[in-house]
Amino acid sequence: MAFEGLSERLQNTINKITGRGKLNEQDVKDMMREVKLALLEADVNFKVVKDFVAKVQERAVGQEIMKSLTPGQMVVKIVQEELTELMGGTNSRIAANHKPPTVVMMVGLQGAGKTTTTGKLALLLRKKYNRKPLLVAADIYRPAAIKQLETLGKQLSMPVFSLGNQVSPVEIARQAIAKAKEEHLDYVLIDTAGRLHIDETLMNELKEIKEVTNPTEIFLVVDSMTGQVAVDVAKSFNDLLDITGVVLTKLDGDTRGGAALSIRSVADRPIKFVGMGEKMDALEEFHPERMASRILGMGDVLSLIEKAQADIDQDEAMKLSKKMMQNKFDLEDFLAQIQQIRKMGPLGDIMKMIPGAGKMKGLADAQVDEKQLNRVEAIIRSMTKKERENPDLLNARRKIRVAKGSGTSVPEVNRLLKQFEDMKKMMKQMTGMMGGKKGKKGRGGLGGFKLPF
Repeated sequence: MAFEGLSERLQNTINKITGRGKLNEQDVKDMMREVKLALLEADVNFKVVKDFVAKVQERAVGQEIMKSLTPGQMVVKIVQEELTELMGGTNSRIAANHKPPTVVMMVGLQGAGKTTTTGKLALLLRKKYNRKPLLVAADIYRPAAIKQLETLGKQLSMPVFSLGNQVSPVEIARQAIAKAKEEHLDYVLIDTAGRLHIDETLMNELKEIKEVTNPTEIFLVVDSMTGQVAVDVAKSFNDLLDITGVVLTKLDGDTRGGAALSIRSVADRPIKFVGMGEKMDALEEFHPERMASRILGMGDVLSLIEKAQADIDQDEAMKLSKKMMQNKFDLEDFLAQIQQIRKMGPLGDIMKMIPGAGKMKGLADAQVDEKQLNRVEAIIRSMTKKERENPDLLNARRKIRVAKGSGTSVPEVNRLLKQFEDMKKMMKQMTGMMGGKKGKKGRGGLGGFKLPF
C-alpha cells in the first residue's frame, strides 16, 4: 500500500514526542531529522524535503508551541497542515463548461494506465456527478489501443467514438466533439497516444489536438510507482502542454508515494485523481487533507463515508439494520452484509480509514485475511436456504456436507456457527440497552466477540 513505510516511520517519530509534557528546540530538531530521512526514503524530491522540514521546524520552535500544554500534539498539527499544503492544500475538482461538452485530453507515456484511467474517469463522472461522457479512441499507434477502449466502453455501457487507425488523431478529436454536441453529451474524454519516452513527434501531435479541441482540462496520467521519474515527466509535459492536473495511477501498489508528495511543488500542478486499484470504480478524487491524515495514521472518515454511500445499497442496509434490531438476523443476512462491505474494497484499506485503528490493540499489525473471508462465504453458500435461515438445523451429517461443499473442515463450520451465535447475543444485548433495558455483563458481550475473518 502507498505510503506504508513513510506512514509507519512518521507515526513512530511522532509518538515519541506526543506524550511529553515539554518540548525543547533540540527535541524538534531530532524529530525533523527523522522526518527528513522518512521523506527521502519515500522518494520525495530532495528540495521539496528541505523546504518542508524548514517550514515545520520554523513553526514548531515558536514560543506559543513550546509553552502550550500539549506541545507534542501542536507539532503533529503543524506536520499535518504542512503535509496538506505540500500536496496542494485543497481538493481540485474537475472543471465543467457552462455550455457542454467539456473536453478533457488524457495524455501521458505508455504503460501509465492512460486508457484504463480514461474509462475509470468516465464511470466516476456518470456515477458521482450524473454526467454523460463520450470516450474517444485517438491512440491509433499502439496495437489494440482502440479495441481496449471499445471493450471498456461496452463493459461500462458508455459510448465510444472511433474512426479506426487510418484517420489522424486530430481529425478523430474534431469529429468526436461534433458528435458529442449532436448527442448532447456532457464530457468528451480523448484518449491520446503515448510513447515510451517524451519525443518531438508526440508533443507536436498533442499540441495540434489541443489547438483543434480547445480542451478545458489536460490530465497527465503518470505511474506513481516510477517515483521521481513521474515528477520529471509531469514537469516536461507541463512545460510543453500547460497541463491542468495530474492523475496518479497505482497508488495502491508497492509504491513509496514520493510522486504524490513532490508533484505539486515541482510541476506546480494539482493532483486531481488517484488510482487505488484495478477495478473500474477504483479512481478517487484527490483530497490533500485526507491523504495527510491517512499518512499520519489519523484515518479518513470522510472518504470512508463517501465509499459507503457510493458502494452500499442504502435500502438493503436499512433492511439489515431493522432485522438486527428485531433480532431476526440470520446467516442469509450475514452473507449479504459481507458482500455489501466487500464492495467498498479491501478490508485492510477500509480499516486504515478508521481513526486510531492503527493504535488499537490487535489492529496495528493485523492483516485482514481476505482468503479467510472467502472461506466464510463458501461455508454459508454451501448451506441450503433453510439452513441459513435456521442454523439449528445443521446436525452432524449436514455439517459434514457443508464442509465438503465449501472445501473446509467441520471445525471451521462449527467455529463460524459459534461466532455467529455470539454476534447475535451481542446484538440482542445492545438492542436491550438501547431500549432502556440493562444489558448483562458477560462473556457473550462485545469484548469476547471476534469476527470470523
